[in-house]
Amino acid sequence: MQWLTSVFHPRIPVTALTEAKPSLSSTVASTGIAGDDLEIFGSGFRGWIRVGTSFLAVLTLTLVGMQFVFTMIQPDLNDPDIWWHMRNAQFLLQQHQLPRQDLYSFTAAGQPWVNTEWLSEIPYYLAYKAFGLSGLKALTFLLPSIVILLLLYLCFQESRNFKASIAVCAFSSFLAKVSYGPRTILFGYVLLVLLLIILQRFRRRGSGPLWLVPLLFCVWANAHGSWAIGLILFFLIGIAGLVGGSWGRIESTRWTPSQMRQLALTGAASVAALFVNPFGWRLVYYPFDLAFKQKLNIAHVAEWVPLDFQDVRGKFVFVLIVGLLLAALLRKSKWNLGEILILLFALHTALIHIRFLVLLGIVAAPLAAKLLDFFPPYRPELDTPRLNAAVILVMIGLMAYFWPRNSHIQKSIAETYPTEAISYLKAHSAQGNLLNFYLWGGYLEWNDPSIKVFVDSRVDIFEYAGVLQDYLQLLGSDTLVRQLNPILQKYDIHYVLFPPGNSSNPNLAGSGLIYLLEHDPNWTVAYQDKVCVLMERKVPAGRSLSMQVSGAPLSAQATH
Repeated sequence: MQWLTSVFHPRIPVTALTEAKPSLSSTVASTGIAGDDLEIFGSGFRGWIRVGTSFLAVLTLTLVGMQFVFTMIQPDLNDPDIWWHMRNAQFLLQQHQLPRQDLYSFTAAGQPWVNTEWLSEIPYYLAYKAFGLSGLKALTFLLPSIVILLLLYLCFQESRNFKASIAVCAFSSFLAKVSYGPRTILFGYVLLVLLLIILQRFRRRGSGPLWLVPLLFCVWANAHGSWAIGLILFFLIGIAGLVGGSWGRIESTRWTPSQMRQLALTGAASVAALFVNPFGWRLVYYPFDLAFKQKLNIAHVAEWVPLDFQDVRGKFVFVLIVGLLLAALLRKSKWNLGEILILLFALHTALIHIRFLVLLGIVAAPLAAKLLDFFPPYRPELDTPRLNAAVILVMIGLMAYFWPRNSHIQKSIAETYPTEAISYLKAHSAQGNLLNFYLWGGYLEWNDPSIKVFVDSRVDIFEYAGVLQDYLQLLGSDTLVRQLNPILQKYDIHYVLFPPGNSSNPNLAGSGLIYLLEHDPNWTVAYQDKVCVLMERKVPAGRSLSMQVSGAPLSAQATH
């Protein structure tokens, strides 16, 4: 149990620090209450038993159970990126090289491409290879659970109140749900919380393992582009410590010269570590390219839309904002300048892009935990170990019972993806360029590598090639009918695979494209089920399926 006591109860008391004072008055400093002391469980095997049968263990497992409900109760795999992520990892592990150009489409074939998430794709592929679809689902549960448990640790270190920490982490889970699924960004959030834990220890104790930060950013840069968010938070916390003083309820403790040198060296090493990647400066530049150049991506991909306060998530953010404002007005607690800066940054990003609600939940949780110091402390003398053990066993049993099986996941996938249409295309050796629904591109690439798609959810490469703009015009073809045939002719489209116009699945919004083609005498229905419609173009006798567009030949036949 030594590791547990060192993690949850620092040996150096907050009041004994001399190099760095606490940024926000902790429970110890502001109330004189020591807070929850987890050293009471003792060490050794008996200590583990006491911890595992305590009410705190029940609360922790309940928090993990929330992640299970959010990720595992529904057997679907609700992120279209996962399929081409696994295809990339498969290519890497089989060919021992990274794809550096588009290999999967006929519209952007050969276009240079930087795979900024190559490292985080590998665990998903290995999980699939080992356990199939259940392995993918397991990883979508494991990663949010790691994030939330690390956040629980961070909140407890700030508040010393376990119940308050559980409450704010549960609240943050609702905000974080927007990014749950088989998503590579979850690795970025694991690294983000680790970064905040390191910086918290440095700020509160005056020293910390800053040498880990460059290593963290090196891994992060190869795992996901969200490293840029972490670097911004690092510099905001560092800048806040360049000034010292108190301004009403806002205070800041100035870094000592030694701390400034450490932070400066760490920052420089972290920036240098970003360039330790297989794509060099292009990978480091990518987050800025996304933010300032990929206009269609930002404008049309759902997770980049602004926060809607009429939505459930918007109401949660509204409650958070009101709660923080009331705390600022009614409580006499001091607010640390660094915490305010990163909170304002996280709030700004979450309001303009719902994608960053997770960031807001992570940044706001430790601050909110300190404000909930009125939560009653843990009282071990009132604990009921046997009842707690029974509750824990029941919760574990329920998770095992509801664990989705491969067959259930496959059935759910068949309700969203064109599984039967792929079988039809294989059986009939369909020849010709295929216009596919955007969300199905990666699935087609993964399940039938011989199919060259029109578009998939690698939005950047198709925006650069102009394909995304043409696709969006096709989606609006029910109001811009004159755009339909020119674009289909431009790419020599012979097949169209889209959802039916009356699909009951909310993820399958196929616009009026299928309706128009069904009423066009040049097109006929080749295959149809409740998920998709495969339209085939009628080609007059003697007419070639290849044509010249602006002097550039377009191949009409996909590679089979």
